[in-house]
Amino acid sequence: MAKFLTGNELNFELEKLLNRADEQIILISPYIKLHDRYISALRTKKENPNIRIIVVFGKNEEDMSRSMKEEDFNFFKDFPDIEIRYERRLHAKYYASESTAILTSMNLYTFSHDNNIEAGVMTKATLLSNLANNIMLNITREESFDDTAFNYFNLVIDQSELLYKNAPQFDNGMFGLSKKYKSSTVEMDKLTDFFTNRSKYDNAPKKHIERSSFIKVDKPDNIQLETSSEIEIISEDHSDIKYISTTALSKELGVSSKDLFSKFETLNWIERKDNNWLLTNSGIIKGAQNKRGQYGEYIAWPSTILNELK
Repeated sequence: MAKFLTGNELNFELEKLLNRADEQIILISPYIKLHDRYISALRTKKENPNIRIIVVFGKNEEDMSRSMKEEDFNFFKDFPDIEIRYERRLHAKYYASESTAILTSMNLYTFSHDNNIEAGVMTKATLLSNLANNIMLNITREESFDDTAFNYFNLVIDQSELLYKNAPQFDNGMFGLSKKYKSSTVEMDKLTDFFTNRSKYDNAPKKHIERSSFIKVDKPDNIQLETSSEIEIISEDHSDIKYISTTALSKELGVSSKDLFSKFETLNWIERKDNNWLLTNSGIIKGAQNKRGQYGEYIAWPSTILNELK
């Protein structure tokens, strides 16, 4: 039977799903920045080669490091049986073990866990529920909710791009009736090189960006003018300061750009005038600047603002 989850109960059930998994863990989330509680739960599986883990993340095609952090990749890559995959169109969030599945609005992201209003639906597989599902399938010819969701997300996994795979190797014993774990072999690794090159890119000098006085948008969450590629380093006063657009900032936090615009308006850091977003004095005090990018003018925030918003 399905159970509706919100708030702390949703967080608790996801943590319990990870703790109780014995055969498989599926983590599908556009943004991944692991909460300490989930790290602790997953760490107990790190020496178990019999648990298969599949991670799928998405978004930010131009810079995947903004959807999965390097520290999380480094944590995942040492599991003995794991695949890490990428699907640029991904927006759904689905977490499953061999016995429990949660379909939810919540990203596998610390900010979402601690701050957002999230909800989800959890289902559990039991002998009784499996029997009931089989009976209903024979009568109605329709799959259960669990089976439909599982089959759909298996298709998502199959269609995603494999970026990293660590596969366990076993020795057969007892005439093939048992197997003993030897080691794991990395069969695919595109992420190590990506993060290495990304670090080099981050340290490269960037050109000075022209200032302007306002940003023109058609609606609060218009992302055509603020693309996630618009993270620049401004070298004024001979010091490097990293700036990030509002939309890119929202992706770092795992919230929608519309919600972040509204939050900044509530804080009186920006204001709406003649269908434009304008910086207020409070926003300027926070270190925000008006910048011009490939798609027009936009407001950029110092990356240190992340610490105030988390």
